Amino acid sequence: MTALVLPAMHPVTLDACTIRISEIFGPTIQGEGALIGKPTVFVRTGGCDYRCIWCDTLHAVDSAYRHDWTPMTPEAIMMQVEILSGGQPITISLSGGNPAIQPLGGLIALGRQMGYRFALETQGSIAKDWFADLDILTLSPKPPSSGMETDLEALDACIAAAGINARSVLKFVVFNDEDYAYARFIADRYSDLEVYLQPGNHTPPPPSENDALIDMDGIMTRMRWLIDKVGADRWFSATVLPQLHTLIWGNLRGV
Repeated sequence: MTALVLPAMHPVTLDACTIRISEIFGPTIQGEGALIGKPTVFVRTGGCDYRCIWCDTLHAVDSAYRHDWTPMTPEAIMMQVEILSGGQPITISLSGGNPAIQPLGGLIALGRQMGYRFALETQGSIAKDWFADLDILTLSPKPPSSGMETDLEALDACIAAAGINARSVLKFVVFNDEDYAYARFIADRYSDLEVYLQPGNHTPPPPSENDALIDMDGIMTRMRWLIDKVGADRWFSATVLPQLHTLIWGNLRGV
C-alpha cells in the first residue's frame, strides 16, 4: 500500500475546478458496500457539511485541518493516481468528508477518458449533476447515533441526479436499535435500491493520530447482533457486511 505525500511545493490558484484533497492512497481494497474487496485507489477530499459524533475521518472533515489539505487540479490528481496504479485503470473511490461539496465533474470526465471507473460515497445532503457520470453512487445517510438529521428532499435529489446512468445503492452504519429502525425506514422509502448494512466503529481514532487500536470484540458483538436482527425481521433483501478494512487494519490511515 502506498500513500502519496501531496505536493505542497506546487500551489494551485483556487478556482471553480480546484479540488481540496486530504489524501490519495492505494491501491488497496474497498472495505465496505457494493464494491467490498475490489482493488481501489482512494481520493479523499477535504471538507464536509456534517459533523457526525462518531466520525472516523475528522482529518478530512474538520476545517481545523484545512491547512493539511492540498488544492489540486483534476490533471494533478490523475497524475498521482496513475503513479499509484502503474498506469493501469482501476476503480477510483471518491470519499471524504463529503466529496459532493467539491467540483469533481472535471476529474470524473478526465479519469473516464483514461479508462478509470469512479465510485463516490456521500451522505446524500448535496446533489450534483455529475452524479450521472459515476459508475456507483453510494448514499450513506447518517442514522440518529450520528447526531445529524436527514433531509429527505436532498436525498431524493441525489438519487434523481444519478438517474439511470449510475448504479445507486444505500449503505448504513448501524450502532443500535434506533439506527436499525432508521435504516429500515429509509430502505422502505427507496425500495428499488440495494441496501448494505454494517456495524459502526465506536472506537475511531483521534484526528491527530494514526492509531490502529480498535475494540474488535465490541465491533464483532455488534456484527453478530446485526445479523441476528436482520434474520429475525426476515429482511432478506439487505446485505450485512463488516467494515473489512477495520478487521484488517483497525484504525490505520492510508490503507
